[in-house]
Amino acid sequence: MHVLPEGRLAYGMQLPIQSQSTIYAEPWEAGAGPGDLVEIARAADRSGFAYLASCDHVAIPRRLASAMSTVWYDPVATLALLAGVTEHVRLLSHVAIVGLRHPLITAKQYATLDHLSGGRLILGVGAGHVQEEFEVLGVDFERRGAVLDESIDALRAALGPDEFPVHHGKLYDFEGLGQLPRPAQERVPVWVGGSSPAAVRRAAQRGDGWLPQGDPRDRLPEQIDRLKSLRAQAGVVEPLTIGAITEPLYVGEPGWDVGRRTLHGVPEALAESLRAYRAMGVHQIQVRFRSRSRTELTDQMAAFGTEVGPLLGEA
Repeated sequence: MHVLPEGRLAYGMQLPIQSQSTIYAEPWEAGAGPGDLVEIARAADRSGFAYLASCDHVAIPRRLASAMSTVWYDPVATLALLAGVTEHVRLLSHVAIVGLRHPLITAKQYATLDHLSGGRLILGVGAGHVQEEFEVLGVDFERRGAVLDESIDALRAALGPDEFPVHHGKLYDFEGLGQLPRPAQERVPVWVGGSSPAAVRRAAQRGDGWLPQGDPRDRLPEQIDRLKSLRAQAGVVEPLTIGAITEPLYVGEPGWDVGRRTLHGVPEALAESLRAYRAMGVHQIQVRFRSRSRTELTDQMAAFGTEVGPLLGEA
């Protein structure tokens, strides 16, 4: 199930500000707020971005706070705000740790978001990795993979067209309970996050898309081959939207230290480098721009949309 334009490598981005892990957050984000998020979302809408993504953590334990920070906006609230100030860009949870919540709670939140946004939701899901979050919410951390598998199945039912969804599983059992509004989409796309063998299997067998986590370029072809093989073995015939997270980007010559991993230069060179992802079988790339301010970020987004994006469909 492809929900993005075909024939060209689509591009989306994880929102800044809403998560401030030291792994990727820029210094200016610490003082930014809702108004900045709104302007970034509007820039994405104008510049042809396929989606904006928001992360999901309930609470960060003290032992991880220095690296992860405790700044993690709620994805449903964040994406709902941005749905109201945009028209076209899709809204992706990257990723919702759906095993932390009963599927009917998750379905109520995301069905409402899809309804209010006119059918722009992409539900990205993942297993989670912070043990204390699971423990404080009474969820078995060691069985989180099995919990996620059934959660996806339950959410397929709960986000489907029926007002009274039905699911009978080992962990969740519901029938005869109605939820309105229904999603605007007939089928909400579910993209599965993660690059472990279990996550790749889950994406192949249950997902409409795959959101890798940290796979370098040279590892992607092997992962994609495995995805396709597992999907064929499972007898799933629907197409799978395959993603990739690119290296950090800067359109043009920065004039400041953007780090040795950052791809920068003229639009033609950036596009040529990024088209290699499409040659591997990737359908959408998640991009991140180095920036020293919100204005520099939105300028980078505009330059990418105008000068690089149109070149991503060329041979």
